[in-house]
Amino acid sequence: MTPIEGATIGSAVVVGTGLIGTSIALALRQRGVRVFLADRDAAAVRLARELGAGEEWPSDRTVDLAIIAVPPRFVAQQLLDLQKNDAARVYTDVASVKVLPLEQAAQLGCDLSVYVAGHPLAGRERSGPAAARADLFLGRPWALCPSAETTEQALETALELVELCGGNSVRIGAEEHDRAVAVISHAPHVTAAAVAAQLSEASETALGLSGQGVRDVTRIAAGDPSLWTGILAGNAGPVAEVLEALVEDLSAVARSLRAFAGEGTAVAGVTDLLERGVRGTGRIPGKHGGPARTYTVVQVVIGDRPGELARLVQAAGETGVNIEDIRLEHAPGLPLGAAELYVQPEAAAALADGLRERGWHLPA
Repeated sequence: MTPIEGATIGSAVVVGTGLIGTSIALALRQRGVRVFLADRDAAAVRLARELGAGEEWPSDRTVDLAIIAVPPRFVAQQLLDLQKNDAARVYTDVASVKVLPLEQAAQLGCDLSVYVAGHPLAGRERSGPAAARADLFLGRPWALCPSAETTEQALETALELVELCGGNSVRIGAEEHDRAVAVISHAPHVTAAAVAAQLSEASETALGLSGQGVRDVTRIAAGDPSLWTGILAGNAGPVAEVLEALVEDLSAVARSLRAFAGEGTAVAGVTDLLERGVRGTGRIPGKHGGPARTYTVVQVVIGDRPGELARLVQAAGETGVNIEDIRLEHAPGLPLGAAELYVQPEAAAALADGLRERGWHLPA
């Protein structure tokens, strides 16, 4: 990748070398930006450096952009400390809540004219610099929440950062942002954790019956609890509202189920929630942020051996069909599983026929 023509970010400091901070540093380095790294954890900085994310920051060095990648409650104080030292000409952050840092920054007397609150909506279940990837933000939304005091020059610099990292900038108000992430990120994480918590006391027999469904529902629950506690505390009000609405829905379903079990009455409340769930799922944007698409699944039996998935992908490519998505389902107790290939409906038959011709077994 090459630098952006006419770019104004020639140097940057990333304060906080966790997953997001180190991933930004790696992305900027690929675009020719000189990156400095800072973190209270010297070991994290050392690992980020070894990964090629940048060099240790001499605190007296002034850069074009300072990127604050610390938990929400620490953003404002970090911003103040950096501004006291004239660390950069423009500042931004990547915290997943925006009202709290902005309010605290104003209370501390930070210069908001050169600060653009930001939040790249990308991440992984793993944390720390070792999990960082330069391509983490490619095609992902990146919220920018400039305040009334933010200058146009500062906003342009933040937009350039998003472009350098391959993200898609979305300008949004801080309060609207926090309400949005409560619905699409924060409350779902709590819900996944609540489901996963039920598994902590489940019997070994029950766990032995688990399949891909429970893995899909609980995948994000594996996130760092201390990190997520800070995130949820920073967006407490909006998250609580969403969770209260969820509780009402679940309570209604529970009442319907008990009535059904006891009296044989209709379970309209259950059906209503399930139907609304289908409608909600259908509204989630599709690949590359475009309209939601309905794909056909072509299931292929695949051995649990090195190179099998690569062979399958190569065979699918030979059919000329584009694979939109792929998921693996493992068979308990057997050295095989099923690969689910998601394709455009009109291409499913050609893919299935082509794979069978190449010796792959597809369940009837």
